[in-house]
Amino acid sequence: MSTFERYLTLWVALCIVVGIALGHLMPGVFQTIGGAEIAKVNLPVAVLIWLMIIPMLLKIDFASLAQVGRHWRGIGVTLFINWAVKPFSMALLGWLFIGWLFRPYLPETQIDSYIAGLIVLAAAPCTAMVFVWSNLTKGEPHFTLSQVALNDAIMVVAFAPIVALLLGLSAITVPWDTLILSVVLYIVLPVIVAQLLRLSTDVDRMAGRLQPVSLVALLTTLVLLFGFQGEQIIAQPTVIALLAVPILIQVYFNSGLAYLLNRVSGEEHCVAGPSALIGASNFFELAVAAAISLFGFTSGAALATVVGVLVEVPVMLSVVWIVNRSKGWYERGAAVRTHAATIRKV
Repeated sequence: MSTFERYLTLWVALCIVVGIALGHLMPGVFQTIGGAEIAKVNLPVAVLIWLMIIPMLLKIDFASLAQVGRHWRGIGVTLFINWAVKPFSMALLGWLFIGWLFRPYLPETQIDSYIAGLIVLAAAPCTAMVFVWSNLTKGEPHFTLSQVALNDAIMVVAFAPIVALLLGLSAITVPWDTLILSVVLYIVLPVIVAQLLRLSTDVDRMAGRLQPVSLVALLTTLVLLFGFQGEQIIAQPTVIALLAVPILIQVYFNSGLAYLLNRVSGEEHCVAGPSALIGASNFFELAVAAAISLFGFTSGAALATVVGVLVEVPVMLSVVWIVNRSKGWYERGAAVRTHAATIRKV
């Protein structure tokens, strides 16, 4: 690990401060950058995400994807967390914290809207950034790609019914253009580019050269995300801090549950790490677009999804740190050791 990577947490903290400060001092610049979007997908951020994930996708050899089936435990755990636990646990946390404990400190007219935004945020698992988190935990890249692709397929049919059920709506407006464009931009095209690069260059050398670019893109994305919302953070710090509480609890609860279930099932650590991270992270582009289309740009729901955007990077980096630091404990699990011994015999 390089010195730069070793102090990544410090750089993240500095980028958050810089982003908020620049967003407050130069709101016009960030409004212009934020307005460069198609179907609610910000194009500058999309380019940065490309720079982040293509080095990770270079490691994927499609000839090896057939081996993903042996990680069926990790796939099962991740699907269970993403679709049977996360939306419902967020609804419970939203009602508990926003609807009850924090109610006296929040605008009464926005309480239900805040809860709705949290539910929308939790109903869609992350598409792009998980490649970064998986790489930082030395996760199995083929598992990560196949799990993300599977989640995208399920999201097409499950997102609307789950949100409708938890919000009590007879129907919801799914921003299909945002969903489809995001999948194309963050999965299909980067995978194609990475595979073309694999054919034309030394993969290990190229991945090594692009790794610093990937981290710089991650930090630049953080500056932009906090810069976009610099004015709101300064204007409503209490509201944003209170909305962040159930989001933080939800991330740590779901990632911890996924990590433990993988350990109990005997799954390898290189799968348990990305499984926990996929299980906890959110598809914030889709969440923001859905909240705006359902409740309006200035609604509490839209603000709640934006808070999810703000906490995504620093919180997921903390989960990465926990997963990496606990690897020894994880691999001492009886089921993990038994499974590893079975693989060695085969």
